[in-house]
Amino acid sequence: MDVLMPQLGETVAEGTISTWFKSVGDAVEAGENLFEIETDKVSMEVQAIEGGVLSEIRVKTGESARVGAIVAVIGDGAAAAPPAGGLAGAVATTGAPDDAPG
Repeated sequence: MDVLMPQLGETVAEGTISTWFKSVGDAVEAGENLFEIETDKVSMEVQAIEGGVLSEIRVKTGESARVGAIVAVIGDGAAAAPPAGGLAGAVATTGAPDDAPG
């Protein structure tokens, strides 16, 4: 799910991300604060409208974005979970060449 820069007022066209409350890879619940926006007129916290895992932050702290721009992406978390057995198990089973003397 794309997280968009919200409308901040009738005449405000963009806002600056002042704080991220979550980091990439963090679980996010609906209604939880994600980030804070500042403009010359207002400062407000923006909440997640859907739960999942924060998979990407496109607008970093101190950067500005126009209203409606994608500032982050929340995924369902399935892509972030390692496969059963983890990556180490996959490397161990495929890491040795089959050149043993026979």
